[in-house]
Order: sequence, then structure tokens, then C-alpha cells
Amino acid sequence: MPRVLPEPSADSFDLTVILSALAEPGRRALMTELYRSTDPVDCAVVVEKADLGLSNPTISHHYRVLREAGLIRTVAEGRKRIVKVRRDDMDARFPGLLTAVLGT
Repeated sequence: MPRVLPEPSADSFDLTVILSALAEPGRRALMTELYRSTDPVDCAVVVEKADLGLSNPTISHHYRVLREAGLIRTVAEGRKRIVKVRRDDMDARFPGLLTAVLGT
């Protein structure tokens, strides 16, 4: 049974935490790949496309930071992790921020 991993509510988004999460180049590259897709995607597919050359623990850490900042929603389906950018929540709270930072 799929389960959504813990994430902050849109009302509790902290701009400092969001910008800090996006300041790291590896996380920004992951977010850019995710932002290009409007559909949920398997996190492993995004890592392959981004070709970051990072270890699996580092990539897992980056996904966790992005999720805890409220930038992505992660759904666990068995061993798979399906991720999606929380566009609507972000745009409602900070209009245009993701487009400005990610440049897409």
C-alpha cells in the first residue's frame, strides 16, 4: 500500500529552509529534473537522467532535504519512491519562486 512520507504543510513553509535546500548544486540539479516533469516519477529515474555522480546515500540525503523543505512529495510504493514537485503549494505560498530559481 502506498504511503506519503512526512512533509511540512504548505502553511508552514519557511523561505530560508527552501532557499537553503536549493542552494546546494546537487539538490538544485535534482529539482530541475523533477520540475521539468509534470507527472510523478521514480526517484531512481531522475538520478539517472541528472547523472550527478553522487553516492546513493548522498542522493537519499538530498531527496530527504528537499522533502523536509516542502519542495517535493514522496510516496513510498514498496521499495520504489515516487516523487513530485509540490508546484501548487509552492506557487500558492511563494509565487514564481521555483521558476526564478530553477530557470525553467
